[in-house]
Amino acid sequence: MTRSLRLRLFAAATLSVAVALLVAGFALVHLFERHVTRHYDTELQSYLRQLIAAVEIGDDGRISLNRQLEDARFGEPLSGLYWQIEEDKTGFVLGSRSLWDAHIPLPKDALAQGAVDSHVLAGPKGAPVRVQERMVVFDQPDGSRALRMAVAMNVSEIEAARRAFAADLWPSIAVIGGLLLLATWFYIGIGLRPLDAIRKSLNDVRTGAARRLDGAFPAEVKPLVDEANALLEAQDESLAKARARATDLAHGLKTPLSVLQSDAERLKARGEGEIADEMASLAHQMRRHVQRELTRARVRGVDAAQPTRLLPVVERLVASLQRTPAGERLTWNIDVPDGLCVAADKEDLIELLGNLLDNACKWANSAVRIAAVPLGAKVSIRISDDGKGVPDDALASLAGRGVRLDQTVPGTGLGLAITRDIATALGGGLNLANRPGGGFAATVDLFMQPKSQRHA
Repeated sequence: MTRSLRLRLFAAATLSVAVALLVAGFALVHLFERHVTRHYDTELQSYLRQLIAAVEIGDDGRISLNRQLEDARFGEPLSGLYWQIEEDKTGFVLGSRSLWDAHIPLPKDALAQGAVDSHVLAGPKGAPVRVQERMVVFDQPDGSRALRMAVAMNVSEIEAARRAFAADLWPSIAVIGGLLLLATWFYIGIGLRPLDAIRKSLNDVRTGAARRLDGAFPAEVKPLVDEANALLEAQDESLAKARARATDLAHGLKTPLSVLQSDAERLKARGEGEIADEMASLAHQMRRHVQRELTRARVRGVDAAQPTRLLPVVERLVASLQRTPAGERLTWNIDVPDGLCVAADKEDLIELLGNLLDNACKWANSAVRIAAVPLGAKVSIRISDDGKGVPDDALASLAGRGVRLDQTVPGTGLGLAITRDIATALGGGLNLANRPGGGFAATVDLFMQPKSQRHA
């Protein structure tokens, strides 16, 4: 997961959403509890006003209610809703029927007349109750009387409302969290699209479909795109300079190699054959290496190559060979469908097929056949001759560097090695084999389209 930017962002978003929703959930539950508490306080104050209005003191000094309070719970034992009247001076206590034989231990603190005080105290059977109390002074002929009046409600009702609200809230929070995470995954995908566009553009550059990263990129990734394009530009310049230096080196070596070859011939004419042969051999090896490295530097590869029609290239090469002494005596059979293309630069294809056709021309007795057939995404090109073939034990090393089976035939021994290098660079392969009826066959498999177009 640590290697996936999408998953890392989603994990961070999940954690953030979870923390935010948990905090929000607990905050909402707390706010709801405060709202319910205020609602119950308002209700208790209403009951308190009813209680004050219902209290009367008889001529005999007895305290009673001239009417019952509206809520029937005051008359039900231990219903959770209670009223109580106390007189601090005499210790008189009068309570609702719901208190039964219990009473609420109201604090004996001084209360300002008319002020309402709130408490959470122990009620019947020790259950906590929320109390609203008020001190009321009644003027009587024999003097004023101060009565502490209180109404109370079980806190369990507030807690029950809070639990019911939480039970409904948390599933809703979970649903909201799930929707937020789905939206987050969607937004992360939108946010990462520019990176995917960069990846596709880089693939286009790598496959040769584009030279630079093109497109409208967001300002946040535009500097990255600019740096990548600058890097590609510098890479192209460096590659061009390297190829130019390789070409210059090859051309610079031509004259010294020719001089070395001439010196070897002069030494041989003077009778110093051993030294002359060694010098000629060294010059020959150097020439082969230069030729091969130049070919490697030039080959573009299958990713960058655009489709080239096969038949015109084959016909051009055959026409050139037919004008040579070895080629004009041969029968050339071409079986290549018109319109068949391969993913190879034209010059690379000429180099590849030219080596194979030149080799067939050298060894054929009377005929050379060139056939091409499409096989899936590739084209199989087979060049065969009716010559004497190759010893089976030499087939494996035939395309090796500088291998020549017949030293009497002119050549560098590098043609098949270069052909295999080109075929590999183009994403294909080279197979060399003797024909069952005699002769030799070289088969090259090349793609019909460059990689950037195969799944278009």
